[in-house]
Amino acid sequence: MPDREKTDALVIGTGLAGLSFALTFAPYGRVCVIAKRAPDETNTSRAQGGIAAACDPLDTVEAHVKDTLRAGSGLCHEDVVRMICREGPVAIRQLQQWGIGFAAAADGIALDLTKEGGHSARRIAHAKDATGRSIEAAMLATASAHPNITILDGHVAVDLISTRTGRPSAPEVLGAYVLDSRTGKVVTIGADVTCLATGGAGKVYLYTTNPDIASGDGIAMAYRAGARIANLEFVQFHPTCLFHPQAKAFLISEALRGEGGMLRLITGERFMDRYDPRGELATRDIVARAIDAELKHRGHEYVLLDISHKPAAFVTERFPTIHATCLQYGIDITRQPIPVVPAAHYQCGGVMTDTEGRTTLPRLFACGEVAHTGLHGANRLASNALLEATVMGIRAAGAAVQERMARGDATSRDTVPAWDTVGTSDSDESVVITHNWDEVRRTMWNYVGIVRTDKRLARALARVTHLQEEIRDYYWNFTVTGDLIELRNLALVAELIIRCAQARKESRGLHYMLDYPGEDAEFARDTIVERTFRA
Repeated sequence: MPDREKTDALVIGTGLAGLSFALTFAPYGRVCVIAKRAPDETNTSRAQGGIAAACDPLDTVEAHVKDTLRAGSGLCHEDVVRMICREGPVAIRQLQQWGIGFAAAADGIALDLTKEGGHSARRIAHAKDATGRSIEAAMLATASAHPNITILDGHVAVDLISTRTGRPSAPEVLGAYVLDSRTGKVVTIGADVTCLATGGAGKVYLYTTNPDIASGDGIAMAYRAGARIANLEFVQFHPTCLFHPQAKAFLISEALRGEGGMLRLITGERFMDRYDPRGELATRDIVARAIDAELKHRGHEYVLLDISHKPAAFVTERFPTIHATCLQYGIDITRQPIPVVPAAHYQCGGVMTDTEGRTTLPRLFACGEVAHTGLHGANRLASNALLEATVMGIRAAGAAVQERMARGDATSRDTVPAWDTVGTSDSDESVVITHNWDEVRRTMWNYVGIVRTDKRLARALARVTHLQEEIRDYYWNFTVTGDLIELRNLALVAELIIRCAQARKESRGLHYMLDYPGEDAEFARDTIVERTFRA
């Protein structure tokens, strides 16, 4: 690949949000989509449950709205919730047109809709328990076949390119510097429009359901460029991740509890009714805190998720992936319960956008988990993530096309500065990266986890600040690598999560503070952080 490239739209990320943007934009211009590693290594691929939309005649958009608002603990932007829920059925049809096959009901026509925690109706369209994998495969196939879309794997975004220098107003984003992992060269990609679709930041924690690529790259790049970031304190911990020494980040779907799965202590005793009248169907924040409380109180390492009371044929038919994976570890879920623990799963905050995916920086859009639209509030309702990714990917692309047409032919991308390697050299101390990566993740898990205190947050900030100084010195003196880029982003996102958590002196949704155990009306607002630049 040449050292310089030009494209009409640059999309960073190959999950559902990024590919929805790419496929919607492609009829109007060339799209370059970059993947950090393999194109299918995304959070989308890991999604098991499905996508929420009011498609059943007995369900309503209004009921979906109410369930979402209830889960969000007073922080959802109601106009955004209504817009996304209203467009949900349309999004499902668009996904079907892009080649995605959802499970059908017995009549072979209607969708087979399931129910998950926090939902008042069966509204989850799915492909068994591998919905994300099916969506990713179909979207990649459709995008790869489009003549206007180029997908580059093994390309790591380093930083956004902007016109900040000498400008008092918000800078325009003109593309990105991208590391070609195969050659080790940093490529300058100029673009009329740039879309961040980099997913979440689960790897900032020691235990997560996310793939290794989820290091908060989009949030970090946007913050460094001057974009506003919101609500990073709201990290959703999935209540049920497989607990096994050889299993790495395998999620046990919410749908398993939706189909009757019961949570038990290792003694066999059920406990969720003590925490919420909905029992196992309470929202994820409640279930995760309940499990965390029981583990801390009893000194156990895990709890049990049991669906063995259901017919074996139903379990294997409905959850083939979970059944097969657990069997690899000697667990037959049709006959015995599954050992589970909570793990970092989803980032409810992110880069602030409007209802068209625009960030606070001109020419920069964001959609999917990297973005903060206001849909999720203080806690995401199960299976609303893929819904948001689809709706906002389509809407953002539509807005980007209109803006580009209004501007006419852009020339700014032709003059973007090349990557500067002066004064850098190859490092022979890569152990620094490994050590600091591990320390950031352990610090966040121990001090900024499911339950927090002022003292824990202060300790975490002090340690992460010190680590960032080491990382910053390393970054500017040595040639960039994929590991160094991720570490730099990971440490910055860790700092922003801590700062957001310190600013919220209450407990709300996913943010639970022992020092402030109740909600406070004063904090019924977004927590916003923004980088300040010297004049």
